[in-house]
Amino acid sequence: MAVKSGLCVVIVGGLHAEARRATVDQLLADVPDSVVLHHDLATATAGTVVRTIRDAGGLVSADETPLVNDCACCALREDLVPELIRVRDTGGVRMAIVELWDSVEPKAMAEVVTAGGLTVTGVITAVDPALVLPYLGNGDDLADRGLAAAATDQRTVADTFARQLEYAPVLAVTDSPEADEEDRELLAQLHPTARQVPLGHGDPAGAPPSTATVPGDLTVPPSRRRPPTPLARAALAGFDVEAADAAQHPACALLPAEADAHGVSTLVWHHRRPFHPERLYAALEDLTCAAARSRGRFWLADKPDVLLHWDAAGGALCVESVGPWLASLPDAAWDMVPPVRRAAAALDWHPEHGDRCQHLVFTSPGLDRDGLAQLLESCLLTDAEYAAGRDAWKQLPPAFDTLLEV
Repeated sequence: MAVKSGLCVVIVGGLHAEARRATVDQLLADVPDSVVLHHDLATATAGTVVRTIRDAGGLVSADETPLVNDCACCALREDLVPELIRVRDTGGVRMAIVELWDSVEPKAMAEVVTAGGLTVTGVITAVDPALVLPYLGNGDDLADRGLAAAATDQRTVADTFARQLEYAPVLAVTDSPEADEEDRELLAQLHPTARQVPLGHGDPAGAPPSTATVPGDLTVPPSRRRPPTPLARAALAGFDVEAADAAQHPACALLPAEADAHGVSTLVWHHRRPFHPERLYAALEDLTCAAARSRGRFWLADKPDVLLHWDAAGGALCVESVGPWLASLPDAAWDMVPPVRRAAAALDWHPEHGDRCQHLVFTSPGLDRDGLAQLLESCLLTDAEYAAGRDAWKQLPPAFDTLLEV
């Protein structure tokens, strides 16, 4: 009977398929006794999803799993955890690498695996720096590119890639000959807190394998143990699903900071006055197209208690309500708010407006910083409008109701 042991689960995703596969192959080489699970959703139109398992020696198994609710991603969710548990209970595998299909986003899968009682030790998005700008600028629907995960999938290439990139704390970066300094700078400014691990920096040729790369494994004699490679260290460093979720929430997101280098700029625009809804709405097209990527939170005068999320990539903008500003909540409701959000609000609390603010970040090569700042400021309430007070603000035309589906 096999001895049950802990299993480290590493999630590797990204729309850059060649970079993703190179990352997975390097992890297989770096960490012995590892396997890769991959669900190919390309066959979903035929009613099935193909699940393969391979190790460093090649294909171990290939099976079909039926669609669930006509949704390939739903089938993945239903099949992934049971299969990981089977791999764990069979024994002999120290690390399971979950290679996501192209458009599957790591956030959902990390949450599914963790909810299943397994340990996610790393989430990695594989990136070719030469493709970052082309993918961020691609407003095509995933369905038009054969990348939709369900019949109802309305995502675009750009917004999917942006979320894949920004969720992962680790970026595996290929040494692309087509990439220049501008490409690498754009990647760095888009996700400045990410740990970038160059691919192709594994163990020296001829070095003996070491299973001690997996935490807690003492099966290899000390004389044969070697430090894990940079990619293995990143994969096994640990991952906090709740912290990762908080880092993406508009109220407490770790947004990029001001930067300007190698032709790429990041403008952080912060203001304590609300937007006039009609003037902002009229400027949306210019603001959305001003940068390769923009995101953050904002405040409309006619909706003074609603925290609004700004999320733009590929020339398209998504605006949505993400609940109330903390300043609009009664004191008794604060205990229900996650501590990380309360802490973020406290760091930027205004004596009159509380956490209400404009905090938008625009990142792009060739960014017109001055023109963009002037356009944003022209959308704010004027001095006279601001002085009229909140009762007057609420009477302004609700220009965003259609976008917000109010």
